[in-house]
Amino acid sequence: MKNVKHLYASLFLTLVHVCLASHVYTLNGSDPEGNAVIYGIAFEPGSKKYFAVDAHLGNVTLTEELDREKQNEVEVPISISDGINKVVEKARVLITDANDERPEFVNTPYIVDVPENTPPGSSILKVLARDQDIGSGGSVTFLLQSTHDTKFIIDRYSGILRIRPDSSLDYEKSRAHFVTIIAKDGGGKLRGKYQIWTSSATVTINVIDVQDTPPVFVDLPYYGYVYEDTLPGTEVFTVVAYDGDRGNPNSIQYAIVNGSDGSFTINSTSGAIIVQDHTSQLKKDVYQLQIQATEVSPDGVAGMHSNAIVTVRFVDLNNHPPTFYGENGPQNRFELTMYEHPPEGEILRGLKITVNDSDQGANAKFNLRLVGPARIFRVVPHIVLNEAQITIIVENSAALDYEKYQMLTFKLLAVEIDTPEKFSSTANIVIHLLDTNDNKPTFSSEYYIARIPENSPGGSNVVAVTALDTDSGLWGEVKYSIYGEGEDTFLINPSTGIIYTQPWATLDAEIKSKYNFYVKAEDIEGKHSLAEVFVTVLDVNDHYPEFNENILEKTMILGTPVKIEALSKGPVAAFLMHTKDNPMKALGVLTGVVCFMVIITVFISTVMFWRNKKSNKILPARRVIKRRQKEPKQKTARKAWLRFKPLKNTSERFATQESESNFQNMNSNNNSWVASVPPCAPALPPSPPYIPKQCRHDGSLPTVSGSLLQNTSHQVNNKGPNISIALVSELKLKLEKKMRENA
Repeated sequence: MKNVKHLYASLFLTLVHVCLASHVYTLNGSDPEGNAVIYGIAFEPGSKKYFAVDAHLGNVTLTEELDREKQNEVEVPISISDGINKVVEKARVLITDANDERPEFVNTPYIVDVPENTPPGSSILKVLARDQDIGSGGSVTFLLQSTHDTKFIIDRYSGILRIRPDSSLDYEKSRAHFVTIIAKDGGGKLRGKYQIWTSSATVTINVIDVQDTPPVFVDLPYYGYVYEDTLPGTEVFTVVAYDGDRGNPNSIQYAIVNGSDGSFTINSTSGAIIVQDHTSQLKKDVYQLQIQATEVSPDGVAGMHSNAIVTVRFVDLNNHPPTFYGENGPQNRFELTMYEHPPEGEILRGLKITVNDSDQGANAKFNLRLVGPARIFRVVPHIVLNEAQITIIVENSAALDYEKYQMLTFKLLAVEIDTPEKFSSTANIVIHLLDTNDNKPTFSSEYYIARIPENSPGGSNVVAVTALDTDSGLWGEVKYSIYGEGEDTFLINPSTGIIYTQPWATLDAEIKSKYNFYVKAEDIEGKHSLAEVFVTVLDVNDHYPEFNENILEKTMILGTPVKIEALSKGPVAAFLMHTKDNPMKALGVLTGVVCFMVIITVFISTVMFWRNKKSNKILPARRVIKRRQKEPKQKTARKAWLRFKPLKNTSERFATQESESNFQNMNSNNNSWVASVPPCAPALPPSPPYIPKQCRHDGSLPTVSGSLLQNTSHQVNNKGPNISIALVSELKLKLEKKMRENA
């Protein structure tokens, strides 16, 4: 060649595990003529193209994954050209190892059979694992996944599995063991990181049984029963045993070693126990049969054996109920007489009761209880086996009260507990109670309230008290008396409880209006109770008003205020005295009284109005005498009319002039009403001869309930000063006359 291109390339290229598209090498070449060169890589047809090159820069990149375990070197034809001439050379690429492979176990699965009597420490299996990596990544070590409660160990480098020196295999406890073994490489670089790979395999260890375990009895303990009607030759019980070496079992033979006393036999093959004698010939109620089970090999050689105890009980049939017995034999009624309220815990010794069940064992076990008023007595014992003496104990003394019950009846029950028949018996217990003096008299009320007028004579009834003693006989008789103060004024009938005033007692509400004292009710033994009695003395109007001074009449000057006081010991006087400083209270009471009277008056007037309206009868109280009207005559007043006479009532000193001209009869009963005019002042003492002025008479008379004096109307000037002068003169004359008479 005229012009030779130079390619500077190594004949050997060593690569480790490189990622795809990674830059692995740079080709370097030149043209002596200075022309640009072009790089290229050519692979044979059908082969993998592991590399690619940049035609201008010469950078070589990886395009396919490299696997040393499949191909440890690659020949790559590389070329350089200036566009006219081309040079081709082969480059040899060596692939180094990376830790990218896991260890793999060989000859899996691992299953091994080991006899249970293999000595501890014996090797039972060797495992093998390979890693295709080289160097540390290809070295393999072994370990167990779990070392807790395992019976095996493994050699780290050889992979030999052994039984632990301190353990042994037992087919009867565990027939198989499963051990997981881990294979681990030594680790190495992978893609720039340190990587360790592991694999696991499970080893199944089957334990092979050997004849090293005696026979085993099933469902211990054993109990058999012989009933009183069981016939000879009857099967009582069957025992079952098996060879303890279940992997390779031998047959079992049975035999009774001890305890049968010739009354029982056993089938050597089935293990069935059979009674030989009649039940009446059995010497015991309980037999302890010792049964032996022996292994027999196929060639008839007896091997290991085991023993078990079979308890056989004689069972009586439940054909007898519990029975109560007294002193004279079977009895179903018991009676006792006792005083009420015995001490709690006391035994009723008068009751002698025995209970018995003729059956045996569980058939003779029964329960005792009392049926009746609850929690008064309790029975001992509560549970009986065969026979017992019954004791009845007082539990609630307060409930044994003669006042509530004179006779108590209980039923004593005996009921079997564990039998399907539940036989039972009943006995009646009758308790007659005797009374004691356990109650005190009790008053019907804690206090009594009585009222008695102060003018009641001595020996008057005040109130009756009542007390009851619930005891019987003499203990229930009650005697009354006054307790403490009160005997000076009152006395009580000891039998009836009626309280009287003392014959000489005088009650006075003004002196003492309230009494309280206690009365006592006691029985014959002195048990008693008290009640309080409150007695109120009612005031009666038995005192006259009294002036607070002895002189009842005094000379006074007219027009001077005079204070006159009258004392009364009645309630009205007391009220006035109490309200003298509170006039509004007195005014209110007075107003109430007046309103009440007005209401009563209106009611009576209304009734009379309607009564008179329905009837034209003239009642005496409403009677009116009418005269025919006459012509008025002039009358001459007689001197006797003008004489001054003392009148019984001051109202008679005045005469009224009645006129009906301006009044209408509202009762519509044809009666006329005479209206009165203000009274005329009485004339001064006359000096004869005196002739009064003539007045016209209206011809009408007042009613019969009014005054019948003939009224003469005088033409008098109704002036206030004239009336007052006349009244003063008259009063003055009366006072002087009275004083002369007293003198």
